[in-house]
Amino acid sequence: MPATAAGEGRPAGVASAAPRDPAAVDAPPTVSAVPVTVVGVDAAGRPAHPALAGLLADAGLVVGAARHLAAVSAPPGCATVTLGPLAPALDRLAAAVAAGTPAVVLASGDPGFFGVARRLRAAGLPVRLLPAVSSVAAAFARAGLPWEGAVVVSAHGRDLRPALNACRALPVVAVLTAPGAGAAELGAGLAGWPRELLVAARLGSPDERVTRTTPEEAAATAWPDPHVVLSLAPSAATGVRADNQAAAAPRGGWALPEAAYAHRGSMITKAEVRALAVARLRPRLGRLIWDVGAGSGSVGIECALLGAAVIAVERDPRAPIRANATRHGVDLRVVTGTAPAALAGLPDPDAAFVGGGGIDVLAAVAARRPARVVATLAALDRVAPAVHLLRASGYAVEGSQLTAARLADLPGGSLRLAATNPVVVLTAEAPSTWEQP
Repeated sequence: MPATAAGEGRPAGVASAAPRDPAAVDAPPTVSAVPVTVVGVDAAGRPAHPALAGLLADAGLVVGAARHLAAVSAPPGCATVTLGPLAPALDRLAAAVAAGTPAVVLASGDPGFFGVARRLRAAGLPVRLLPAVSSVAAAFARAGLPWEGAVVVSAHGRDLRPALNACRALPVVAVLTAPGAGAAELGAGLAGWPRELLVAARLGSPDERVTRTTPEEAAATAWPDPHVVLSLAPSAATGVRADNQAAAAPRGGWALPEAAYAHRGSMITKAEVRALAVARLRPRLGRLIWDVGAGSGSVGIECALLGAAVIAVERDPRAPIRANATRHGVDLRVVTGTAPAALAGLPDPDAAFVGGGGIDVLAAVAARRPARVVATLAALDRVAPAVHLLRASGYAVEGSQLTAARLADLPGGSLRLAATNPVVVLTAEAPSTWEQP
């Protein structure tokens, strides 16, 4: 018996209270037992499930978009609700459930995949799903691409930035779009990242169109709705992780030893300091992190390993950031230039790490209003000016001095403690709560 999907009744892998007959799972639904049956239809409006005709024949209420209602035949006298705002439809469905009236909801593709099923569940309605092929699966199929390593995000009815940052961070991302948050907007936000976009518009309809394009071309094009965007990095063909966790914590962990990175003259954020800095930055899928004065890029790379999009700013073109990123299998954007001038024109970060530069760099970063700024300072005379600057910029500031002593061997098998240079770590947080993407 297939496991129930997480979010649809109970968590995946949790057994039912009593065993069920596998044949009952595959049988056509009994609408009297589950009054609200949500049936997926493809982009052309064709029903995907053979049970729909019987469901419609017994239904007392059918809900769907105008194009879906036009594609089916509701029985004479059956009430219909054309979807616009969802609240009136929820009220009608709740009344149908209370009266024991079978109801059918028509939805595009897979209604359990960023679809109406979640809203129906949240309203307390019992739901049975009969999905069609999702638009994401159809888009990959049209492109002839495997998608087991893809991350799927939605920009429909929500902030575009987390979806955009997922495209910046990962090699294969599918984005469910909406008017004003589609291929043109994604293309504009991906300027500077090496990406190819595949725009799959009106899938399944007679005017279906699948277009490969660059972010710059996508930004200058008016795209028909609805459409799905696939964002593909040059490394997309080899970007599938063997552990099936495309955006999860790295198997090798973080706060890696300095030997895990190429660096010059020990110019690298030490592992103990990096552990705290990365924790304070809170990297995750959907967020954009700046690593300013990146050096070896170790902080930015570990943020990228945790799913964040990263821009590394470094004035030295010989810095081994790209080589280290390749070694650790992450894709980050490297901007060669001296801050603060090099920060101009970059997309605003959700959090920023300042590992080099003076007070003017810190001021320029704070002026961009990231939710968090983390700075490391080795010189004590810079700590007070940095704290005062960040507080004057509206941040709540806390700081810690980290002094680590590492075990080192002595002749004869004895051990000693070898001290690393003390570093002050400042964390500045905006007073507003960090909004979760």
